[in-house]
Order: sequence, then structure tokens, then C-alpha cells
Amino acid sequence: MTPPLDEAETARWVAWKRANDAVNAAVATAIGDASGLSVADFSVLSRVVEHGGGRMAQQELGDMLGWQRARLSRHLGRMAERGLVDRDTDADRRRRVVVTESGLRSLRAARPAHADAVRRVLLAPTSSPRGDEFWATLVRLADREDPRGGGAERGDGDRGP
Repeated sequence: MTPPLDEAETARWVAWKRANDAVNAAVATAIGDASGLSVADFSVLSRVVEHGGGRMAQQELGDMLGWQRARLSRHLGRMAERGLVDRDTDADRRRRVVVTESGLRSLRAARPAHADAVRRVLLAPTSSPRGDEFWATLVRLADREDPRGGGAERGDGDRGP
């Protein structure tokens, strides 16, 4: 049987969780205050615009985000009700997500706030002579532990929150 974490391990785990929570909260607040978008909205809009030119197959988007089909469908439904996206069917009868003008305006409003928050609460505090080592370690963790494969080079690593 695996023993519980010792005191030093627990302290590191708690520090990691607190830092992660603080960064995520700051980014979420910045995005929300600037645009009214949630982090999930921002992730969806960012992927569809950056990787699909404003239009993308729903399954491809789900794969990119690592979301289950039901979660994605529910979230897209809520976004459609708010006028951020439309959904249609392509010639092959696949569901597609299309970013609306309103969605594009919201994304444009959120991007500077997102960038500022990431720089302020994550990048600036980790830019030191040992910063490269820190980031290399995070990439190794992401590559090793991401069950979807691809680690930091997929998913939230590309301008998503």
C-alpha cells in the first residue's frame, strides 16, 4: 500500500494547489470583467477562431479541448443562447460550431485582459534565472501525465486560459 504524503510532500502539494487556484482565479476574473465570458467560453472561442478560422467541426473542438461530447454540447447550447456561437451541419452531416460577430467581439475584448493576467500572475513571478528550468519541468509533467497525449502543445497551451 502507498503511504500517505509526508509533511514536506503535503506542503508542496498544497502550495501547488494554492498557486494553481490563484492563477486560474485571476485569469477567470480578468476575462469575465473584460468581456463577460467564462474561462470555458474563452477556451471554445479561442480554439474555433485560431484553429478553425471561426468555424470548426464540433467533434474536432471537443477533441482539442479534451471535453466529453455531452459537456461540449451543453456548453455550446448555452453559448448559442447567448449569441456567441451558432451550430450548423456541414455537407457530411457533421455538427459544426461557428463563432458569431458577438462571440468575436467578446473574444477580442477578453484577449488583452487574458494576456495581462497571465503575464502578471504567472509569467512575471516565474521569470528568473531558474524560470527556464521551472517551465521545462511543467512541460515534462504535462507531456507525461496528459492522458490525451501531446501535453502542453495541445489544449490550453495555445492562448487558452
